[in-house]
Amino acid sequence: MALKYTIVNLVASANLKGTLDLYNLARSLPNIEYEPEQFPGAILKLKEPKVSMLLFKNGKVICSGANNEEEIAAGIRKASKLIHELQPNIKVQKNVDYTIVNLVATANLNQTLDLFKTALTLENVEYEPEQFPGAILRIDDPKITLLLFKNGKIICAGAKREDLLKKGLKKAAELINGVKVKSSGKSLDDLINE
Repeated sequence: MALKYTIVNLVASANLKGTLDLYNLARSLPNIEYEPEQFPGAILKLKEPKVSMLLFKNGKVICSGANNEEEIAAGIRKASKLIHELQPNIKVQKNVDYTIVNLVATANLNQTLDLFKTALTLENVEYEPEQFPGAILRIDDPKITLLLFKNGKIICAGAKREDLLKKGLKKAAELINGVKVKSSGKSLDDLINE
């Protein structure tokens, strides 16, 4: 049985193909925050779909907070429509062209992990419990980062596609195969293959 996971955030980039007047947009739309002395982009928060958009002067858009690709497309389409009403040179995106740049997922091993032992056993694990309660496992191929928590929960970030997420979770299990889970004595590989 494969390790079950839930995608909790998709981050995507797109281009509205035009220069955005961020100052005017922030003055005209109530759901835009723009503080250029702190950050060069404006933040547009949409309620439906519930996503946040980083808008940049050069027309680049970063959409985050989506749970699926339909929400990405709907968010970019809605943002382009709001902007088009104030800046007619920005076309409404009917067929949204975007690239997923990060996929964040959670999983649960339903077991207690010995993070100290994991960090001592593997070279690519950082664990500083006085700084952060989880261990950080970095994998190079696919390039992902996993946060491992004592209660068996995992947060995986960095994958650009779901197949890479699956491959990364499988590889993580292989990397920490020798690390035993306290409560059952099973390795993560055993848990994934049950």
